[in-house]
Order: sequence, then structure tokens, then C-alpha cells
Amino acid sequence: MTDDLILQTLLPTTHDLGGFKVHRTLPHKERTMVGPFIFFDQMGPAHLPPGQGVDVRPHPHINLATVTYLFAGAMDHRDSLGTFRTIEPGAVNLMTAGKGIVHSERSPASVRPGGPELSGIQTWLALPQAKEEMDPAFEHVAKDALPIIEDSCVQARIVMGSLWGRTAPVTCHSETIYADIALGAGGAIPIDPAADERALYLAEGEANLDGMPLAPQTLYVLRPGISASLRSERGGRVMLCGGATMDGPRHVWWNFVSSDRERIRQARQDWKAERFPLVPDDAEDRIPLPEVPMTVSYP
Repeated sequence: MTDDLILQTLLPTTHDLGGFKVHRTLPHKERTMVGPFIFFDQMGPAHLPPGQGVDVRPHPHINLATVTYLFAGAMDHRDSLGTFRTIEPGAVNLMTAGKGIVHSERSPASVRPGGPELSGIQTWLALPQAKEEMDPAFEHVAKDALPIIEDSCVQARIVMGSLWGRTAPVTCHSETIYADIALGAGGAIPIDPAADERALYLAEGEANLDGMPLAPQTLYVLRPGISASLRSERGGRVMLCGGATMDGPRHVWWNFVSSDRERIRQARQDWKAERFPLVPDDAEDRIPLPEVPMTVSYP
């Protein structure tokens, strides 16, 4: 039965960042993308010590869009467009890097005295080749603006794209589906078969797909066109992601994604030479170009 449902099972690489863990399932040596999703990280869950916080210093991106979605906690986003926005659970921060953007992510000062929570998913979406060098942009969509499909035992929030007959108001640069599915004990929901490429990720608790148990922090790439039901006996949280097959391969090096290796080489030089724009109110320190990045493309 497993082979009928699952095309690939991608196990995570886990990094301990001191105080919290990050589980990364994309990019993977066996697969780079699912639809436009080229990077998939689960942050936490964690409760940091009082007085501490997350401090991701300014760093650059090109030719991609980042999507930040929290389960718990809060994060301050600043970028080189002059944007400042605090994201809280259930809302969406979509940052389109296009030809180049710099941003930072930090725990708000207001939550640091008590020790901030951190739990959520951060993803990168590859941009279609025709949009890779578009102007950078930032978009925040509040929790209450995202459609919800629910019954007594299920609440599914549509984060991006169209699912179950509803559409999220978040910009999609290519066909994209993304949903946060909270299953209560005994809850079940059908998995929409429409997208070219789809994957499921058990972020919390317990769930199964047509009786096949899902392992936590594992990305299950579904076979195209299959219909199946997602269920939970004791309660769980599952992310559904995917979309249309992208228009060719993408290369990844550190925070840079592109269809063109030469473009990534240029971005590396630009960051090293400080030719990227600065982040207002957060320009004094930045992440240096690494010699050996944690995220690289696979042949």
C-alpha cells in the first residue's frame, strides 16, 4: 500500500542551533523541489531561556520567495525595502527576493524577558525563470484573512493557493498549494489530488495516510493523482505543500537560489563586496559569506 501512495520519503537533517533544533527536509540529496518548494525547515518547538532570543542577522537572498509561518512565538522581520513587521502564529510573511533583498529575523524585545517560544515552518519557493529577477517585495497576510476548512475534529488553514474549494489571498508566483492541517482525536480530511506535486509533513503529534503511519519531521512526497485520507487517532498537525512542477532545475548555494549558476556566483561576489542594500535600523552587523554553507544544491 505504501508504494501506491508514496513516491519518496525524505528524512531530515537536524541542526542544533543552541537552544533550539531545526529539521531540514528540502533540499535533499534525493530531491531538490516539491512544486516550487525548494527549502523546508521546521524550527523548534523550543522555549528559550529568559533574556535570550533568536537573532538571525542581516543576510541576502536572490531568485526566490521565503514563507514564514509560526505555530507559536513571534518574530520581528526587517528588510532592505524598509519593511518592519512582527509575525505571530497563523499569519504569513511572504518575502519575494527577486533580483536581491536583505533581511533579518529577531525575537521581539517584548518577549525576551520571559524567554521566547519558537515553533514553526520556514520555506523557500523557487521563482519561475521569467520572474527570478523581479523587483523584491514583502507581503504580510493576517491569520484571520486565511480561509479555514473545519469540522468538529479538523481545522485546516489554507496558507497559499487553492484547496478544498477555497483560496488563500497570499500571492503565488507559480501554482502553489500550502496548508496547515490540525487534526483532533479521530479527525480526518481528504488530501486534494489536483496539484502536480504534493508532500505531507507531520510537524506535531500523530497521523496516518490511509492507515500508513507518518513519522515526525519526515517529508512524504505523494504519487501524482492519488486520492487519500489523512487521519489521526490522538491528534496531530500536518503540513501539506506542493504545486506545479517547476520550469527546470534550480541551484542552491547558502541563501541563494537560481536557475543560473553564474547568477549565484555573482551574488556571492556582491555580498562579499557589500554591494547588496542595507537593512534600515539593523545594518551594523551581518552574516558573512560562508566558506562551506549548510545549504547547497545537489547534482
